[in-house]
Amino acid sequence: MLTGYERSDLRWRLRRSNLKRKNILITGASSGLGREMARQFAAMGCNLALCARRTERLEELQLELEKTNPGAVISIRPLDVNDHDQVFEVFKLFAADLGHLDRVIVNAGMGKGASLGTGYFHANKQTAITNFVSAIAQCEAALELFRAQQHGHLVTISSISAVRGFRRAMTVYAATKAALSSLSEGMRIDLLDTSIKVTTIHPGFIRSEINEKVKKVPFIVDTETGCRGIIKAIEKEGANYYVPVWPWAIMARLMKIAPLRFIAKMS
Repeated sequence: MLTGYERSDLRWRLRRSNLKRKNILITGASSGLGREMARQFAAMGCNLALCARRTERLEELQLELEKTNPGAVISIRPLDVNDHDQVFEVFKLFAADLGHLDRVIVNAGMGKGASLGTGYFHANKQTAITNFVSAIAQCEAALELFRAQQHGHLVTISSISAVRGFRRAMTVYAATKAALSSLSEGMRIDLLDTSIKVTTIHPGFIRSEINEKVKKVPFIVDTETGCRGIIKAIEKEGANYYVPVWPWAIMARLMKIAPLRFIAKMS
C-alpha cells in the first residue's frame, strides 16, 4: 500500500501532468505491474477500467480502490486477451462505462517458456500468442476507439529484454517484447500529426508475480518502486522509456553493443 507521502506525491504529479488522461484502461490488472499501476493511478484521482482473467482478484482490487479513493469510478470486467473477439467487446463496454477512454495500457502478458528444441513448444507458443498476437488485438481495439474520438494515449508495456535476445525461458519472451516495441514504433509513425500518442515502456527487472521465483536478479526493485517509475514515464507521453531510469537507460545502450556472453549472464 502507498504511504500518505507517496499518495500526496502522486496527486501533485497528476496536477502537473496532462489532466485530460483521466479515464484509463489497464489489461492484466489482477496482479503484478497492472495491479500496482491501478493502485497508483487511482491515488492520482483517475477513473479506471480494469480487466483480467481472475475475476475474484479484480473484485478484491475494486473494493480496495473504492475504499481508499472515494469518488473514483472503478469498472471491472473479466477478459482473457487471447479471446480476441472479446477484447474488442470489452474495450467498447469500458468506453461506455466511463463515457470514453483517454488512455489504454496494454499490460497483459506471460513468461512461460524454455530453450527451443527442448520439448516445450506449447509453452513458447502460448507466450508468443499472449504477448504479441493478443497485444495486436488490444492495440487494434484501443486505436479504433481513439480514431473515432480523435484523441487518446496508447501505452504498451514491453521489456528491457526487447533490446537483445535472451536465453532459456526468456528466448521467446524477449522476442515477443522486441516485436511489441517494433509494433509500437510502427503505430507511432502511422499516427504522426494526429492527437493520438503511443508510448512504449521498457521495464527493467521489477519484482512481480511473473518473476517471484527467480533468484539473484541484478538491479531488481520492488513492485511499488518500479510502478512509480513506469507511471512517471507514462505521464510524459513520449516515445520510449527505460525504467527505472537508473540503471536501465544506460544499460539499454550498453546491451546493444555488449558481447553475447555478457547478455547470457543477465538471463
